[in-house]
Amino acid sequence: MRPQDLLAAGRMARETPADYEAFLGVKTTSDPIAGPEITEGDVNPLLHAWQQRLVVWAVHTQRAAIWADTGLGKTWMQVEWARLSGRTTLIVAPLAVCAQTVREAAKLGVSAAFVRDGSEITGPGVWVTNYERVPSIDPTVIDAVALDESSILKQSDGKTRTMLIEHFAGVPARLACSATPAPNDPEELTNQAEFLGRMARNHMLAAYFVHDQINAGGYRLKGHALRPMIDWMSTWAVAIRRPSDIGGSDRGYDLPGLLIDSHYVPVEIEADGQLFATELGGVSGRAKVRRQTLDARVAEAAALVAVEPDEPWVLWVGMNDEADALARAIPGAVNVHGSLDADEKARLLLGFSDGDFRVLITKPSIASMGMNWQHCARMAFVGLGDSYEQYYQAIRRCFRYGQTRVVRAHIVLSDLESQIADNVARKERQASVITTALIEHARKDHAA
Repeated sequence: MRPQDLLAAGRMARETPADYEAFLGVKTTSDPIAGPEITEGDVNPLLHAWQQRLVVWAVHTQRAAIWADTGLGKTWMQVEWARLSGRTTLIVAPLAVCAQTVREAAKLGVSAAFVRDGSEITGPGVWVTNYERVPSIDPTVIDAVALDESSILKQSDGKTRTMLIEHFAGVPARLACSATPAPNDPEELTNQAEFLGRMARNHMLAAYFVHDQINAGGYRLKGHALRPMIDWMSTWAVAIRRPSDIGGSDRGYDLPGLLIDSHYVPVEIEADGQLFATELGGVSGRAKVRRQTLDARVAEAAALVAVEPDEPWVLWVGMNDEADALARAIPGAVNVHGSLDADEKARLLLGFSDGDFRVLITKPSIASMGMNWQHCARMAFVGLGDSYEQYYQAIRRCFRYGQTRVVRAHIVLSDLESQIADNVARKERQASVITTALIEHARKDHAA
């Protein structure tokens, strides 16, 4: 899109919806992209029919996004996409998820191998590596790449994000897989579109969004932009929350329930000047409150774990001191922290999956993406941040399709931090306009 086209987009945004849609209809049309023609019969029969349809669509679309909620089988779909999209294909995942991906591939009869260096890719096949190893991979030796937990394109720093986009720009087939909350944010949408080669980030922001510091990422959707953007995105992205969104059966995909229990411990704090709840957004104010209440919050969480001694538990923390104190207070608990070797983190997180130990202590930034912990139905947040996405993903490690019991999540905060819990709850109630619109579009397509 030329500079004069971007200026025209701004003018058209102030004109009629029909004119704006006509303008975008011209400017967002990209060169045809088409992958191999396959049928559902080419996809492993262990996948449900609706999963097979998604794989067929994604393989033919060639550069596609599957935004499927947790527990809907993204790993199986991306393994089959990798098998069918090229001769030498790569799946990139968080390190702790790589071994899990290799395991899931084996269930499908696909021999996927984990590689720590590009030199280990010795020929055709499905290869798996972690994001930290990407620079060692020669992209010219692969013809298809899938990003598992592609939300990393938003969560990572600018250097990492740019590296991923540029590193794989020449790979013909690309797939972005993440859960449906990810497309809530313009930053998420634009980065994934650029990774897939659908539109440059700055062009997409200019075409569909206006600058607004109040909203996430500093942008909000233009008034007339939703429908034309969804029409365009639906050619390369699918979002689903349940199988019926794309014509499947929801049988077996009923979640047993989620209970959120809040626990507030009292705090008395001497402030410099005044410290009110409304000032807790400051880093120093929050840190002071969390340090002041650390012992009380840890004691409360340890008591919750002790009451149900036969239950596996995940304890989410935000500070190293919280993790260390919990590890001391709970016999046998394992603390997976940032200073551990990456392979050791992966080993311990997978060990919790296998039931090697009962209580896991870690941060959402380490383990909230990709792990499947349906064996666990108890967790506690010993402190809470403002990120709804991290909170959602952390809960979804256990509260996901395949879970057979009611999941109980405890939030342990100081009474001054109740506003943080309220803020996260408010974000939870806000439906994603873009995700919902994509789902409705998919429903109409499959009903037609």
